[in-house]
Amino acid sequence: MNAASPGLGAELANKIARLVEERGWNQEDFARISGLNRHTVRQILQGGPKRQLRNTTVSQCADALGLTVSELRTLPLERLLPRMHGKPADDDESLKLLDERAQLPDLVGWLERNRNRAAELRPDEVLELLDMQAPSGPLVKLGVETCVDLIERRRHLVCKVKEIAGTEYFEFLEQFVKLIHDKVKPTPSKRV
Repeated sequence: MNAASPGLGAELANKIARLVEERGWNQEDFARISGLNRHTVRQILQGGPKRQLRNTTVSQCADALGLTVSELRTLPLERLLPRMHGKPADDDESLKLLDERAQLPDLVGWLERNRNRAAELRPDEVLELLDMQAPSGPLVKLGVETCVDLIERRRHLVCKVKEIAGTEYFEFLEQFVKLIHDKVKPTPSKRV
């Protein structure tokens, strides 16, 4: 069992290194974005560690790459590479779930007309869309096309924010987001 661990650690490290390369990040970028120390990042990106990666390290790598730990550990590299460019994994499980659980006639009709677009939705986006089916929910109020458009726009925006977060503009981005967040969710004022 222990003999297999280093091989698995190196295999996972090689996968991470390839995904980091696909993002166009160097060691310093990846260390900053993942929150890992430079020594750990160097080990991962230069041939893998001598032992299995710690769960916290894998978690930090997955977060930095925009993946879940499960996706990083189990999905083959060819399914993850498109995700580094903001494209969804080539996975029809989400589409099956939409087909099975779509109850609103407008959503069913939209699915029939927009199979390719529906297939691009990520699992969390599919669940969000399905949750919008309530009798007075957003799909009824705003329409399916508007809701899907908002989900897609948000995905593209998050990808751009992640890209900016990996640059020298991180502090500016942080200040900008804080300013907007304070407008949207102001902190309660202190009573005197």
